[in-house]
Amino acid sequence: MTPLVATAVLIAAITHASWNAVAHGIKDQLLAFTLVGGGGALCGAAAAGFVPLPAAAAWPYLVGSAVLHIVYQLLLMRSFTLGDFGQMYPIARGTAPLAVTVLAAAFAGETPGGWQAAGVLVASAGLVGLAVWGIRGSGARPHWAAIAAAAATGLSIAAYTVVDGLGVRTAGTPLGYIAWLMILEGSVIPVYAMVTRRGRFVAEIRPYAVRGLLGGVLSVAAYGLVLWAQTRADLAPISALRESSILVGAAIGAVFFKERFGAPRVAAAGLMVAGIGMMLHAG
Repeated sequence: MTPLVATAVLIAAITHASWNAVAHGIKDQLLAFTLVGGGGALCGAAAAGFVPLPAAAAWPYLVGSAVLHIVYQLLLMRSFTLGDFGQMYPIARGTAPLAVTVLAAAFAGETPGGWQAAGVLVASAGLVGLAVWGIRGSGARPHWAAIAAAAATGLSIAAYTVVDGLGVRTAGTPLGYIAWLMILEGSVIPVYAMVTRRGRFVAEIRPYAVRGLLGGVLSVAAYGLVLWAQTRADLAPISALRESSILVGAAIGAVFFKERFGAPRVAAAGLMVAGIGMMLHAG
């Protein structure tokens, strides 16, 4: 992993946490993900006419990834409905690197070396530690339905990460791949919202339109950077490095959502940073 690739992934991590916070901040989650998905689809449609069409071999990956992304969005909506941003986001992001490591080894032939594997484990432990402390530190009993939804979100992240890592490498054009992925995945939830909300749709969505569409643009930028990085480096370390977004998410939770970020979370964050350092050393 070169410094340029690492920088791109870190920028994607910041952007990703930002659009998730935008979505979480809109109380009606169906409207939030309608705007984020719709904004992404509009960006994809605008770009599709100016970038090459993905190779034919990439389209099965695109369709499969679109389905997985829709599942991911539904699970993330459920997680944000049930739990706090500072709890659900770490669990969802923390489970992904380990799963990606296993899936990339099984389907992409990317067997991690000793340092890389250890780094993924340490970084994931730190990420999950942030989430676990957030649940226990509040003094409340764990909300198992919320935890299950967030963990399932992490598995869906791992699944689409591997599918897209393979797909973008066969597409011949990272920009074309991300454009058509945004069109395919970003259209379903908006159509569902328009059908189910009918006459109320415009009036209900208008107050959140600018904020939600900004989230859509941020989501395209975040994942576009990740897809480009996946054409330059292995999937597992990119996935783990991208999960440094949890630091940004924790800061957003503390500043904007008034969630606690005490010494145990700082220690867990340090563990995560150490894991990232191990992965970069391996690269």
